[in-house]
Amino acid sequence: MAKKETAGCCEKFKTMIGGQALIEGIMMRGPEKDAIVVRGKDGLTVEVKDRKLNPPKSWKSKPFIRGVFTFFDSQVVGVKALMRSADLSTEDVEEEPSKFEKWLSSKVSGETFQKIIVGGAVALGMGLAIVLFFLLPMVIGGFFDRWIENNFVINLIEGLIRMGIFLLYMLLISRMEEMKRVFSYHGAEHKTIRCYEAGLPLTVENVRKQTRLHPRCGTSFLLVVMVISILVFSVASSALLALIPALEAMRGTFLYRLLMIAFKLLLLPLVVSITYEINRWAGRNDNKFTKILTAPGMWLQNFTTNEPDDSMIEVGIAAVQAVLPEKEGADAW
Repeated sequence: MAKKETAGCCEKFKTMIGGQALIEGIMMRGPEKDAIVVRGKDGLTVEVKDRKLNPPKSWKSKPFIRGVFTFFDSQVVGVKALMRSADLSTEDVEEEPSKFEKWLSSKVSGETFQKIIVGGAVALGMGLAIVLFFLLPMVIGGFFDRWIENNFVINLIEGLIRMGIFLLYMLLISRMEEMKRVFSYHGAEHKTIRCYEAGLPLTVENVRKQTRLHPRCGTSFLLVVMVISILVFSVASSALLALIPALEAMRGTFLYRLLMIAFKLLLLPLVVSITYEINRWAGRNDNKFTKILTAPGMWLQNFTTNEPDDSMIEVGIAAVQAVLPEKEGADAW
């Protein structure tokens, strides 16, 4: 097993191409195109669209700003791709729309209806993530403020609770039968990109030899978010207490906890921005420090990726080939 997980790790270059596992498929995002490849009953379906990119000089592309826009964009595109893969993989199944869907579709156009559905799905998914991985740990950790006055220790406790909930969540969903195939497609995505970065022809045999772990995975991003949140919340909350000394007298009260929770939730875009820049830098550099930095995320991928079969690898190959740029090397990280 150890040999398998280190095979094919000698990359010749780093690509910005990345993807997401779908229902019986994979989405890949290249520098110019997005592709959805799904295996249905009649074989592979490949859908390719041009990407809408922000101009390099746009304020949305500036450091510590681009991270937030990139994160939200990836959530919207990911939800759309997931919904599309569900349609493509079950074309023979016709579900009766709910009364709410019928009512909504009668009131708005098809495009607006799609935007409402996608927006609702993104909001619901992000809302649940914030409640489960941030709000709940903050509430639990806040009960310690009556005994502990050190802000770093309080935030460290919150961080450990957050990490525990996150790891338990990953462990539980990795055991769900429905998710095992999704995680196998996740493994196929990583292995195909590894093969491409190694400069090898994209064949099933070459892809199969690669490791399913990749340092620039979104799973690693989420784990770094957990760590960065401890540091940002500690520094920011200490600064807030220094600026508003009256808050110290409220420590241990319900209002104090509520104010601190609201303050930390407002800091989440900053946490995402800092994490994005760290991951971007780590992805472009190979040294001992970056290997240590990415090691926890690589370990976590043992739960979020499975070994794919050859049919899944074929999907990964088709997805990468669909987004390769016309000019060689234009996808360099």
